[in-house]
Amino acid sequence: MESKHSPKRATIGDVASRAGVSIKTVSRVVNGVMTVNPDLAARVRAAAAELSYRANPAAFALRTGASFRTIGLLIKDLSNDFYATIASAVADVARAHGAQLITAHAGENTADELAVVRDLVSRRLDGLLIVPTSGDHAALAREIDPHIPVVYLDRRPEGINADSVVIDNANGARDAVTTLINDGHVRIAGLFDTLNMPTMRERLAGFREAFAQAGVDHDGRLIVTNLSTPDSAFSATSSMLALESPPTAYFCGNNRSGIGALRALWVHERIDPLVTFDDFELSDLMPRRFSIVKYDKHSIGRLGAELLFRRISGDQHEPQSIVLPTQIEKRGVAK
Repeated sequence: MESKHSPKRATIGDVASRAGVSIKTVSRVVNGVMTVNPDLAARVRAAAAELSYRANPAAFALRTGASFRTIGLLIKDLSNDFYATIASAVADVARAHGAQLITAHAGENTADELAVVRDLVSRRLDGLLIVPTSGDHAALAREIDPHIPVVYLDRRPEGINADSVVIDNANGARDAVTTLINDGHVRIAGLFDTLNMPTMRERLAGFREAFAQAGVDHDGRLIVTNLSTPDSAFSATSSMLALESPPTAYFCGNNRSGIGALRALWVHERIDPLVTFDDFELSDLMPRRFSIVKYDKHSIGRLGAELLFRRISGDQHEPQSIVLPTQIEKRGVAK
């Protein structure tokens, strides 16, 4: 008669017996100690594979006193390629340090963000990476144990002195709009997400700075904010196209606005120049030319995580802000 119970899980002792080595040797192999004889290590790995054995790093840390670290990552939306790339980069660094990563998402709701931070902190993290949702970074700081290292990503912390890895938003936007002005455009639409986000405020400031530096007056009615979805950007662009004197070019504060504006221009059969902050999936296949303000998304997560692990290891230097440069690149297919 077949047993209804699932097979017994293999233990470290089972692996040791199968490989013909001591439990201590198995422990050293499965936990990455590099000084084990290569032939012994190969036997241990083969035995572990045959028995489907999985090591428990937390138990190893308790037995040996070794450091087993857990870090947290709070982001807005894992379904967005921008945040997914950051999370992937952080995971790579955490893995290289033998650490566990807990990822949580809070949307753009301040109350939810604070609740998620409380939950993460309750898990006795060794460090925390945050892409802030709101501009109230002081409220976030109050929820976090001051002994836990924190690094802010993408959005510069306001009102607190903390490590951060951010994009050169203002100069990136200024350079993009300057290219449009240099091409003879004055009626340039600016499409932005909520100005509660520091990134949007910085990009809007760069947008305006381009006109100031060029000595060109800009019609403020062509600036639209609170465009959080492609559909809202589509509607805003369609409305501006219906004006008696519509814009002749477009600057979009993020890829959601860029996608919506491109769709509106396509529907209305317009080929007005457009520059959008952020790249997006399949942008090279869009059936028209446009430009993006590009930066290294992966480096935001990688540099932030590396900085966090330095802090966890005891680095006491003053908080630093790493600012990543931007560049303008062409996208789409010329017709």
